[in-house]
Amino acid sequence: MGKSNSLHIALMLVGVGLTMAGGCTNFVASSRNADGVTLFQRGQFQEALQQFQEATYADPNNADGYYNLGATHHRLGRLRNQPDSLVRAETCYRQCLERNPNHRDCHRGLAVLLIEEGRTTEAFASIQTWAAQSPSLAEPRMELARLYSEFGNKEAATNTLADAVKLNPDDARQWAAFGKVREETGNNAQAMVNYQRSLEINPGQPDVVARVAALQRIVAQQPLALPPPPGITQPVVAGQPTPAVR
Repeated sequence: MGKSNSLHIALMLVGVGLTMAGGCTNFVASSRNADGVTLFQRGQFQEALQQFQEATYADPNNADGYYNLGATHHRLGRLRNQPDSLVRAETCYRQCLERNPNHRDCHRGLAVLLIEEGRTTEAFASIQTWAAQSPSLAEPRMELARLYSEFGNKEAATNTLADAVKLNPDDARQWAAFGKVREETGNNAQAMVNYQRSLEINPGQPDVVARVAALQRIVAQQPLALPPPPGITQPVVAGQPTPAVR
């Protein structure tokens, strides 16, 4: 598969630590993560790295701290063309997944990094392994569908999203993703249904509202398919049998 130009670095940093054993230690880790996110958003990347590193010192099992470290090294590696930072990013992503194998943002960040490095097969294998190891979770299927869609395999994306919504039918993001793929394949009617289901679950999605409005305008402009006048038969498509009259 070729590299998709629409892929981008996942930088949804996690400001609050996961719920783990540890009272004060976990509070300190959460606080350091939150401070690091603020610094990252200001573009103070080295200072952010220090806070995330301290989060992992305060709680060595804090997966969010390792993910945030990975995402920051990932950003620095791309901004400054620093291969060493990208190596550290991959290491931190994998350390995060050792502590939380179902860390969605980390799986996404690692997949993007691998694809950027030309290791597309590894990226798909990573998400597919996650899905196989977590058969009851919809999240890995949604991420796998995202990859399929990015690389133009809309059929695989549609089938994978169908599996995801069966596992978790009340996830608005999944229905919105389903609608997007359906719209991209020209199935506007089903896309509308999927978008509307997403909005039923979570009305506060301006992007989805905009897509529904756009599809409604498209449908309104389409001519109605009128039936043929009496006495005029529909053309027979070559190669298709016609029903026998008995």
